[in-house]
Amino acid sequence: MQALNPAVFLAYAAADREIAAGIAAFLERGADVRVFLKEGEMRPGEDLAAKAREGRMADVVLVLFSRNGMPSRWPRAQWEGPLITEPAAEGVRIGFVKCDDCVPPRVLAPLFECEGMNLRGLRKLKRLVRDRAATYMSPDPGNPDFNNAADLEILGIAIADRPGNDTVASAALAFEFVHAYREDFDEVFRLESGSRTMAALAGDLAAQLGMRLEGDMQSNLERLQTFCRERRFLILLDGVHDVAPHQLIFDGRCSTLIATEAGPQAGSDPLRLAQDALARIDPAAGWAGMCNLARHGRRLAREQGRIAECFELMEQWHAAAESEDDRAVLNESAREMVWILEGWGRTEEAERLEYDRATEFEDQMRLW
Repeated sequence: MQALNPAVFLAYAAADREIAAGIAAFLERGADVRVFLKEGEMRPGEDLAAKAREGRMADVVLVLFSRNGMPSRWPRAQWEGPLITEPAAEGVRIGFVKCDDCVPPRVLAPLFECEGMNLRGLRKLKRLVRDRAATYMSPDPGNPDFNNAADLEILGIAIADRPGNDTVASAALAFEFVHAYREDFDEVFRLESGSRTMAALAGDLAAQLGMRLEGDMQSNLERLQTFCRERRFLILLDGVHDVAPHQLIFDGRCSTLIATEAGPQAGSDPLRLAQDALARIDPAAGWAGMCNLARHGRRLAREQGRIAECFELMEQWHAAAESEDDRAVLNESAREMVWILEGWGRTEEAERLEYDRATEFEDQMRLW
C-alpha cells in the first residue's frame, strides 16, 4: 500500500487566510502533500510561535510572516524555542514565508520571499517541502537558440508547478527544462521516439521503471497508466515527428514533455538494434545477420519480461521470412507467437496460428 502523502502545517494570521490558501493550493498541485490549512489559522489570543508548536505533528511546518501576524515587539525568548530549538530537537522540518514587507527575525531560516505569490519564492518553498529530486541528468544542451528565461518559465508554469503536458520544437529546450526543474519531479524518464513502435516505447519505459510487463500491449499500457499517474514523474519524449503517442501521456500527478526534435542518442540498446533492423528490413545486414539479430532480440525481450515487444519482433521477422520464402524461419517465428498467445490466454488466436504453422510450414519442412 502506498504511504500517505507528507503533511504540511501552515501557521498564519486570520487576515492572511487568502494568501495561505493560495500557498496551500500551489503546494498540493505540485508537491504531492496534504496541507493542514484551517487548523493553522491563529485564534484570538494565539501567536505564530504557539501555532507553530501546535503544528509539529505534521512532517513540515511553514510559518507565514506578515504585518498581520507579527507582534510589533517580539522578544526572542518567546519564539526561539517553538521556531528553532524544539523543531531541531524533534527532527521536524520548519520553514518561514515572508508574505509582505514585514521584517522577520534574521536568524530564522530558511526564509522564502513570497510577497505577491512570487513564483520564484513559491518554487523554492515547494522544493523544501518535497525534499527530493530526479536523478536523471540531461545531455548538455550546448548553446540553444531560444529565449531561455521566458521559454523555461512558460514550461515551468505548465508542467512543473502542476501536472500537465506540453510540446516544444527544440530538444535543447526540453533538456534545459529538465536541468532547471529536476527538483520538481521524483524522476524523469526519457523515451527516444523517432519511428519506434508503441510496444517498444512502452517496454523502454517499463524497463526504466524496473517493471516487468509480460502482458499484451493494451494491458501493459494500463499498468503503466496506473503506476505513473500516482507519481510525480516527468515523461520526456523527444523526436516525436508525427502524432504524439497519447497512450504515454499519463494523467494524475504525472507530467509529459514532448519535443518534436530528436536529441542525441543515449546509447546502443541491443534489443533496440534488433527492433530497428526488423522494422526497416535492412538489406545491408543480410538475411542471416537479420535472423541472428531477431533471435538475439527474442532472447533479450524474454529475459527482461518484455513479451509484447517479443511478439512484435516475431511478427516482423515472420513477415520478412515470407519475403525471403524461408520456411524454417516462418515455422520458428510462428511457434514463438503461438507460445506467447497461449501465455496471454488468447487461445483462439493461438489455435488458428498453430493450425497454419503445422499445415503450411512444418509439413513442407518435412518434405525437404
